[in-house]
Amino acid sequence: MKIKSLIVGLFCLLTITSCDTLKQIGSDLLKPSNLEMALGLKEALNQGLFKTFDAYSNPASNPALAFAFPNDAQKIINLANQAGLGSIIKPINDKFNKAIANSFSAAKPIFLNAVKSMNISDVANILITDNTHAATDYFRTTTNTALMNAFRPIIDSTINVEGANKEWKKIASIVNNIPFSSFKVENSLTDFVAARAVEGMYNMVAEEEKNIRTNLNFRKSDLTKKVFNYADEELKKRAVK
Repeated sequence: MKIKSLIVGLFCLLTITSCDTLKQIGSDLLKPSNLEMALGLKEALNQGLFKTFDAYSNPASNPALAFAFPNDAQKIINLANQAGLGSIIKPINDKFNKAIANSFSAAKPIFLNAVKSMNISDVANILITDNTHAATDYFRTTTNTALMNAFRPIIDSTINVEGANKEWKKIASIVNNIPFSSFKVENSLTDFVAARAVEGMYNMVAEEEKNIRTNLNFRKSDLTKKVFNYADEELKKRAVK
């Protein structure tokens, strides 16, 4: 009887050990390699970037990208209307939106180079985190200066060619010469438009990144699914500890 109980106990122990071993083996098989993690993350980022690039072909249709006058925009528009310049407000908007659309071509190589330049450490920090815009933060750090430098001349050239600079200066001159008013606007909006274009891109990338991290339907490829499913499991483990 004792021998039988010993055998049963030993069998149960072996069974439990085998199950744990099988779980460990299964876990190891599901864990992506460093190369897979890097490729999967980069694939997901490219997915978000190209969606953003497509949106830039018509920024006027997207409030996150479209040109809008600086702070106190309505005050500017009201003053322009009072001065009889209301008819040039929409054309100015259209021309600044064209400048934004033209600038996006310069963004592609800058963003894609930032993705290619990621190392394993960057990937690990970006992939396994509860920060739903960690990759976007990485882009802000690594691409902001280059994007602004690339966007400024393109936007400035488009604004000049389209004549938006002259039309805006008419409005700026009227606003800035109102007696006893402390409200002033810049004569040139090149930097403002460039900064809005750059920020618009980051916002769109952040939105797509959040979708990929939180919605399984946005994980398009097998590799992306494997990598982000693994990241989900790792985050669950951290939450338990």
